[in-house]
Amino acid sequence: MGVVNTEPIELARVFDSFDELWSPRIATTVNDYDVRVAKIQGEHVWHTHDDTDEFFLVVQGTLRLALRTPEGEREVVMPPGSVFTVPAGVEHKPSSAEGARILMLEPSGTPTTGDRHDDLPGHIRTSIGQAYCD
Repeated sequence: MGVVNTEPIELARVFDSFDELWSPRIATTVNDYDVRVAKIQGEHVWHTHDDTDEFFLVVQGTLRLALRTPEGEREVVMPPGSVFTVPAGVEHKPSSAEGARILMLEPSGTPTTGDRHDDLPGHIRTSIGQAYCD
C-alpha cells in the first residue's frame, strides 16, 4: 500500500520540503502508481523503462526530454504546464539547464534510472522515491 492522504496536498509544500536534485518525493499514490515530484537541474542519464510508460508534468521551469526512438533521436521541450508521456521501452534523458520542478506518474517501485541505463554520474543515484512527510 502506498502513501494514503486524508487531506489535500499542496505541491508547493512538498517541493519546499527538500533541496536534493533528481531525488523524487512521493506526494501520494493512485492505485499502484506513485505521484512523484522532483527538482531537477543539469542532465539525468540515458535510461529505459522496459515495461512502463513515464508521465511528466512540468510545474516550473523548462524540461527537455531527449528521446531515442526507432525513427531517430529527437528532443521534446516542455514549458510549465505541459505534459508528455514517454512510452515504455523508449530510451530517454531528462534535463534542464536553468532548473525545473516536475511531477511524474509511475508504477510504485519504479527506479528513477529505469531498467537499463548508462553509467551513473556522481549527481545521479537510483531511487524509487521517498515518501513526503508533512
